[in-house]
Amino acid sequence: MTQLAMQADGVDRETMRKMLVKASLAAPAQRQLAPHGYRPGVGIVLFNRDGHVFAGRRVDVDHEAWQMPQGGIDTDESPRDAALREIREELGTDKVEIIAEAPDLLTYDLPAHLVGVTWSGGWRGQRQRWFAMRFLGEDDDINVATDNPEFSDWRWVELEDFPALVVAFKRDVYQRIAEQFAEHRSQ
Repeated sequence: MTQLAMQADGVDRETMRKMLVKASLAAPAQRQLAPHGYRPGVGIVLFNRDGHVFAGRRVDVDHEAWQMPQGGIDTDESPRDAALREIREELGTDKVEIIAEAPDLLTYDLPAHLVGVTWSGGWRGQRQRWFAMRFLGEDDDINVATDNPEFSDWRWVELEDFPALVVAFKRDVYQRIAEQFAEHRSQ
């Protein structure tokens, strides 16, 4: 059926073959990162020189909601590449270095009222690969007023205080990350 639709759209056989091969190669990686129903994603604990972590106030909600940089993994990128891209897109800087990677993927479920709405309705939650990064720049290098802003404001906070700032359905993930990355606050 897909091949017929592509032929009807004027896609030649060789281009169609390459697209189908690329899709079949990408599929196993996608399944490895996210079982059915979970969006593959990354999260970043960004430490400054003082051992505090970046907290961004979400721009798309009408209540106080803070989170760390995070986002989806594109089918053609690795989790590391996605994490670095998310930092550039959300904070307007690439003055970071990766210092650690969480040993396990962490999963959260969306609350029922967001399933079918968030991420165009395609996922029931997110399964994330988390990274700890060190911020190498100055505070003025961070600009959350990007082309597609995720955050309306930002600040540095204590890592152990962060779980209390996030929405309830992400709190367990943030608690686990705070425990796993606590040793990196002063490197």
